[in-house]
Amino acid sequence: MKKLELHWQILLGMVAGVAIGVVAVQFAAGPQLIVDWVKPFGTIFINVLKLIAMPLIIASLIKGLSDLEDISRLSVLGKRTIGIYLLTTLLAVTIGLTIVNVIQPGKTINEDTRNQLEQAYQTEADRTRGMAEEAREAGPLKPIEDLFADNVFVALADNGNMLQVIVISIFFGIGIILLPDKKVGTVKLFFDGLNEIILKLIDLIMLTAPYGVAALLAALVAESPSVDIFIALLWYALSVLIGLGLLIGVVYPLLMRVFTGKSFGYFFRGISPAQLVAFSTSSSAATLPVTMERTEEHLGVDKEVTSFVLPIGATINMDGTSLYQAIAAVFIAQAFGMELSLYAQLGIVLTATLASIGSAAVPSAGMVMLVIVLSQAGIPEAGLALIFAVDRPLDMCRTVANVTGDATVSMLVAKSVGKLGDPKVKDWDDHYKPKKK
Repeated sequence: MKKLELHWQILLGMVAGVAIGVVAVQFAAGPQLIVDWVKPFGTIFINVLKLIAMPLIIASLIKGLSDLEDISRLSVLGKRTIGIYLLTTLLAVTIGLTIVNVIQPGKTINEDTRNQLEQAYQTEADRTRGMAEEAREAGPLKPIEDLFADNVFVALADNGNMLQVIVISIFFGIGIILLPDKKVGTVKLFFDGLNEIILKLIDLIMLTAPYGVAALLAALVAESPSVDIFIALLWYALSVLIGLGLLIGVVYPLLMRVFTGKSFGYFFRGISPAQLVAFSTSSSAATLPVTMERTEEHLGVDKEVTSFVLPIGATINMDGTSLYQAIAAVFIAQAFGMELSLYAQLGIVLTATLASIGSAAVPSAGMVMLVIVLSQAGIPEAGLALIFAVDRPLDMCRTVANVTGDATVSMLVAKSVGKLGDPKVKDWDDHYKPKKK
């Protein structure tokens, strides 16, 4: 019998967890039984995700930056590529924050349920309030000052210092780029190997996801038995889909239209096969060969540009993931009755943008990176239980946004350096239909 795909296993785990929680609350001792004997497994799952988050961001960032050594030869191409990628990521995060603050999916939970959630996670709530109070008393440049640690090991010891670790990793990666390969080749190989190990560990962790999700949702239902949570979850999913829809259907084609003069139809006819592969695989890396073929053959981007821009994009350009992380973080805060200050939301923008650089181009990596965003903002990581239920289909959709963003940036960069021409293949059917003898 064929083994079920992981996303179906997670879905079954979600259903099982809800069912266990619903049954448990029918008995007086049921909720306490869940808290004592089921919830710990969910906590372990969250802890393992938190455990892997710091090594992942370090290994991925340093590897990604060390692979950019060609920037010394292609300085104009490199600067424009990185600059546009960062701008589109910032735009995606801003769109996400705007949507979640307008729709406010977490506010659909009634006050009683929210009070129960807040009481269950009182420590995290108090921490967030404390951070908000400190932010109000701090000077205007405090957020920038906080980016720079005075002790590497202290920064590494706390997930809440993730922005400092990202800055340290970028600084380290730049040092590798500036030195000749014969001196730092061993270091690069070490981080390449470390990155592969971390990705394999993520695969192993995700194998336990069905059980972790079941335990988390069972505890969530037992501790706060309200249908409001699931209604809020639907609003959350809708918010993410609206944001991704705006990116894919409006922002990217509009940027392409304004800066390259190409029509919406031209763009979507060219990139749609890569979008379908991205949707089915949930992996920018797996889709990369198709993305490169479509942008070169059907969108007219020169191979010199695609061979440089697209592999980098698969590593550091995760617009869909960044948008989702922004919405998810604020949604979880709303669900727990936490009011995020402007300072905290700006922190989310910065963290999500920089974390996207280290987000692996594989399925479910965005969930691991979300732990970083939540930790930095002081939002309870236990809130991951709220969004795991619908993460897989949203993961498929945000991968489409990631790949579409990569193709868009490749066209913008190609246009800026005079490397955007006519497509080699005018139409998909012309390319694949049998040739006449």
